[in-house]
Amino acid sequence: MTMTSLIVIEIAVGFATIALALYRKFLSMHEENFIHLGPGEEIYISKQADLTRKLHRVERWGETMTVLTAAGGILLAVLYVYQTWQSSLHPW
Repeated sequence: MTMTSLIVIEIAVGFATIALALYRKFLSMHEENFIHLGPGEEIYISKQADLTRKLHRVERWGETMTVLTAAGGILLAVLYVYQTWQSSLHPW
């Protein structure tokens, strides 16, 4: 693989991470500030539980994607420095 293709993949992973963060932000906009516990609020309880489960899943994926994006960026930087160093050893 060339450096250009690795950079394109890293940019795609970065955009996916940003998209996931925006999705989580839009999901949390529907979150209520109080917990429904009273009688007659059973439908709200299940909706809140579903939203909480969905938010936890998105957060887990978001953390994973953030780590992958950061690790990929560091790896690309190290690879670039190594290639630059190797090319300076052979000036032809």
